[in-house]
Amino acid sequence: MPERIAAFIAKHHILTLATSNDAAPQCATLFYVFDPERALFVVASDPNSEHMRNALANPQVAGAIALETKSVGKIQGLQFKGELVRSDDEADAALYYRAFGYARVMRPTFWRLHVSAMKLTDNTLGFGTKITWPS
Repeated sequence: MPERIAAFIAKHHILTLATSNDAAPQCATLFYVFDPERALFVVASDPNSEHMRNALANPQVAGAIALETKSVGKIQGLQFKGELVRSDDEADAALYYRAFGYARVMRPTFWRLHVSAMKLTDNTLGFGTKITWPS
């Protein structure tokens, strides 16, 4: 995975997840942790939420992480595609709780988002510069 993509992901903690089921698209913002070695995000969300019901029916998802700025030269944003599956893995929970310890009291349901493709737009490297993975 390109170092710039991993570094961008590490600087942030909220992603937008897009799901769909039949003709019903849905998006949600979620806190995340990222494991670059496994190329996956770990998120927590209620399995009864509309976006998770969609993902259970159609695990192919997409999403984005963006730096909010009005300066065109500083624009950075990541788009990704992958598969979302429920996780009962204690390692995933431990990774998430290291970042968001307060979530323990909520007893969340964890999900793994296995990334299949990413594209980082990074205008700090020149207008419209794109870095993709896999390349």
